[in-house]
Amino acid sequence: MILNKRTIRSFVRRTGRLTPSQSKALKEFWPKIGIEHEIRLLDLDANFGRTAPIVLEIGFGNGDSMVKMADEKPEKNYLGIEVYEPGIGHCLIMARNLALKNLRIIAHDAIEVLEHQIPLKSINRVNLYFPDPWPKKRHHKRRIIQTRFLKMIADRLKDNGTLNIATDWESYAEHIEETFSYADYFICTERREHSGDQPFERPRTKFEQRGLKRGHKIWDWCFKKANH
Repeated sequence: MILNKRTIRSFVRRTGRLTPSQSKALKEFWPKIGIEHEIRLLDLDANFGRTAPIVLEIGFGNGDSMVKMADEKPEKNYLGIEVYEPGIGHCLIMARNLALKNLRIIAHDAIEVLEHQIPLKSINRVNLYFPDPWPKKRHHKRRIIQTRFLKMIADRLKDNGTLNIATDWESYAEHIEETFSYADYFICTERREHSGDQPFERPRTKFEQRGLKRGHKIWDWCFKKANH
């Protein structure tokens, strides 16, 4: 089923310049681990060539943290969604250099990927690290964390699956906690407010380092799917 076309997006499609090595990686390595956006559900076991727990990362940036986790946890399958082409190219280079076999990437809007491609109850864990905070009040409607988005995630998580979130913007942290207060399909099992020294089950990210340099605090949460 195709849902109504979205008019408000949670991202701006940046068009940074690709380096020659990124262009080469996109040309040569994308066919090996890239998944094209289509309006049909994926067979994730077939995409990875095996059955294993699946970790979905939404908006992986340049892929540093996702690749590190995929390298350290070869027993899990990692699926990343990102629209920033240089970041995808950078991620492909790292994945190629490490010869990762448990990583796949989709270069498309995450909401549409969730709607069209991710089967219900197919994901074990979702990571959403340092999403665009859209700090200006008039832009808050662009924030990806909204009740509809959370319901989409909950529907695609397996029973007892988890959603892990991090931000360095206090106003977004307040927005996140308020939004989850209306989402009875999630239970908060971990909340950390720290200075970059207590990340929850994740490496430090580029955007986290940028936030710390600005003097920001870090908020980490783990939400478990509530099985009603």
